[in-house]
Amino acid sequence: MSHSTARLAAAAGPTAGASPVSGRLWRWIPTLYLAEGIPYSIVVSASVVFYKSLGLSNARIALYTSWLSLPWVLKPLWSPVVDILKTRRLWIWLMEFVIGAGFAAIALTVPGEGFLRYSLLFFCLLAFSSATHDIAADGFYILATTEAEQSFFSGIRNTFFRVAKICGQGLLVMLAGKIQQQTGRTALAWQVAFGLAAVFFLLLATYHRFILPRPWSDRPGSPDSAGRFLRECFGTFGGFFLKPKIVPLLLFLLFYRFGEAQLDKMVQPFLLDARHAGGLGLTMKQVGFVYNTLGILMLILGGVVGGVLVSRHGLRAWLWPMVFIMHLPDAVFIYLSCAQPEGLPLIGAGIALEQFGYGFGFTAYMLYMIYIARGRHQTAHYAMCTGFMALGLMVPGMWSGALQEAIGYRHFFAWVLLATVPGFVVAALIPLEADFGKKGREADRA
Repeated sequence: MSHSTARLAAAAGPTAGASPVSGRLWRWIPTLYLAEGIPYSIVVSASVVFYKSLGLSNARIALYTSWLSLPWVLKPLWSPVVDILKTRRLWIWLMEFVIGAGFAAIALTVPGEGFLRYSLLFFCLLAFSSATHDIAADGFYILATTEAEQSFFSGIRNTFFRVAKICGQGLLVMLAGKIQQQTGRTALAWQVAFGLAAVFFLLLATYHRFILPRPWSDRPGSPDSAGRFLRECFGTFGGFFLKPKIVPLLLFLLFYRFGEAQLDKMVQPFLLDARHAGGLGLTMKQVGFVYNTLGILMLILGGVVGGVLVSRHGLRAWLWPMVFIMHLPDAVFIYLSCAQPEGLPLIGAGIALEQFGYGFGFTAYMLYMIYIARGRHQTAHYAMCTGFMALGLMVPGMWSGALQEAIGYRHFFAWVLLATVPGFVVAALIPLEADFGKKGREADRA
């Protein structure tokens, strides 16, 4: 089904004529994007704390948890399956049941001797289920809402996705840390945390099973349309790699965050490791607050400030300030690893500075993905950009733990600062129109 046909079908469906602030949309859009963000944040970030608290080495943690990002790299490849087989509505609540079952399975395997093997297996299940849920949820949102409703709820979607990250990375880790402090039993703490996540998702799946609307346009593809759809997909993928100056574009997607991709996997182990091992010796509860709650809030604030400034002056005017402000605060971790301060406010201030800079500079990356995706097949090409974005995080993250163990935290953080140099190089290579991202640009050109 073409995008224009989908829009006409959606307009003819139950959403037609509804107000953008319709109460029925508030009943499912916020919960849908909570369901999209929570498993991603747990699989990608909270799993690092989980394995660290249970005694795995940094090398194994970085390698295993980086591999868990693979489904988000590859999800554009099986998106046609979700589009052709059954409805997006069915995929949504079915994947939420599977996610709930996956959390329950991890909770049951934590105390066992083979917890590593089985937990990784179920984290993989969660990752593929969550990536599939993303495909279905984003497609369903487009089909079940009008363009006016989509505009109104655009910021609300992003807000609840970010709230989901705080829940999955911050509150879950803080809960496990609090239980660990009170009982002294790390395995029990994670059992309770993952058990609650399982209950939440099973209830959420049941809720969505009944509350999600049934738009007329949310229909499975016919066998005849499947072959045509797949041919269009191959043409879409090929068109992406035929874009002008595709090599510097791909280099930007892969290397703009080369340093941060390695830093990301080692920050939480550094905060948790004992001082004699070069870390800061924080508890899980403290890490859940200072990095996964305060840090995410500062990340969001940096992104908001960056977006406002680009909307006023354009991305080209702010590209280099964003490059510098994103990368240079990585030096905070060189200071923290050398000084090993004991005061949580000082540690929190350093993390807040680094995360604000990351959010501010990441605005350039997100907007440039839109720049790359412009033209025919914009939605599909943007999805491909997000796949390269995930790949650019996954591969450097895989070796970061082994490198840190080989050279220690101080030298590792110095290396991370050096590894930001490719980010500066690729930023110098990319083409960029002077007024791209500036508010009123399209109106001025009309």
